Amino acid sequence: MGKVTGFLEYERTAPGKEDAKERLKHYNEFVAELEEQEVNKQAARCMDCGVPFCQSGCPLGNVIPEFNEAVYKGDWQLASTILLSTNNFPEFTGRICPAPCESACVLGINKSPISIEEIEKHIIETAFNKGYIKAEPPLIRTGKKVAVIGSGPAGLAAAAQLNKAGHEVVVYERDDTPGGLLNYGIPDFKLQKDIVTRRIALMEKEGIVFKCNSNVGVNVELNTLLRDYQSIVLAGGSTIPRDLPATGRDAKGVHFAMDFLKQQNKRVKNFAVVDEAILATGKDVIVIGGGDTGSDCIGTSNRQGAKSVTQFEIMPMPSQSRTPNMPWPTYPMLLKVTSSHEEGCERGWGVNTKEFIKDENGNLKAVKVVDVEWEIDPFGRPVNFQEKAGTERELPCQLVLLAMGFLYPQKEGLLEKLGIELDNRGNVKAEEGKYQTNIAKIFAAGDMRRGQSLVVWAISEGREAARKVDQYLMGHSSLPSKDGIPYA
Repeated sequence: MGKVTGFLEYERTAPGKEDAKERLKHYNEFVAELEEQEVNKQAARCMDCGVPFCQSGCPLGNVIPEFNEAVYKGDWQLASTILLSTNNFPEFTGRICPAPCESACVLGINKSPISIEEIEKHIIETAFNKGYIKAEPPLIRTGKKVAVIGSGPAGLAAAAQLNKAGHEVVVYERDDTPGGLLNYGIPDFKLQKDIVTRRIALMEKEGIVFKCNSNVGVNVELNTLLRDYQSIVLAGGSTIPRDLPATGRDAKGVHFAMDFLKQQNKRVKNFAVVDEAILATGKDVIVIGGGDTGSDCIGTSNRQGAKSVTQFEIMPMPSQSRTPNMPWPTYPMLLKVTSSHEEGCERGWGVNTKEFIKDENGNLKAVKVVDVEWEIDPFGRPVNFQEKAGTERELPCQLVLLAMGFLYPQKEGLLEKLGIELDNRGNVKAEEGKYQTNIAKIFAAGDMRRGQSLVVWAISEGREAARKVDQYLMGHSSLPSKDGIPYA
């Protein structure tokens, strides 16, 4: 334990942010870093609990009390060693993870929890700045080749771990740049892309090969992969967005959120946008969907100069504090006010979209919505809704962004050609803990197997799947498991 009385002496301190009016002028990250002395104090708040619920609350099983102690003592190299032993990419999770570890923090029962996410980010950035992070190619190669399809967080984690085990790893990415969701799905103001390219460059120095513009089953022959690689990891993500089949859905101006966000990320990179431009400039924008992607659409729309931005969510407004059906230390679904919300938007809960109204040229001009009232079951869960009489209304709107999540991975092409079995939700069928599909040499990880989830879960899945691939190839594996499974 770094400091026995730290949790009594110090309060939680959040890093400052650039003023909303100023940060709307650019797409760079705008959260300031805490001074090193302040980070030491934040780490000193850790109580080194006998049962570290923060660790079990983290999908990666990060050894949080140990790296907190190292930070308090100023041993950044040890802190980074501890952190990287369980998390390949803390520079990602330190920026875009919702921090379920903090929800499980014991101190959080009566006070503000430890600033674990901020500490994590500071550890890895300090490690990079001090030169602790260097390419470490494996000393011995096994002679086995593994293809990883998809370069999002799950694919990157699987590739990194398999490379450490000594296998030759080639990552196939159908887009023009590695990173998947990290690269094109998350705005730069949350995760600048130089952070992603820094990690990709390090992985390349370690011997991992990235092949972009490579759509397996389209311009890369499946038979070639099946012949040339001893194992294949499917990590293509959950890519089919949930649609809203309301009247007028074909109006010009109704788009999926990811198409909108990807275009803007390309503009920030100075890459050409070949599709018809989706822009919020000067428009009344309605974002349908209350999650993180919807929030990203708000921040991007405001930066593009939208006339107004409104966000609707069909579910009821979440509670601002834990309720009996969200007991500690579970991750609670609470009301979130993100930095994008702070930058300006109207929010509405319990709102159902009934119609997209077009003008004579087929362009979106308004949206018809109605308020709904939810029936709550004995466990506090909304189960059925009915419209509230007299609340139907039309709102002027020239751009709708559908941000209602993803259903499952794309079946046509790769999965169908391979003959991969799917589960009852449409995801790749591969049992948790085994990650092996119905084809022995093919494994699956991340959202493609689990369904849409968090980046931290994708990294965890990639790591765990890599261990199973290693066992399949070698008969045993010395790669670590978050469950503490020894050499097997």
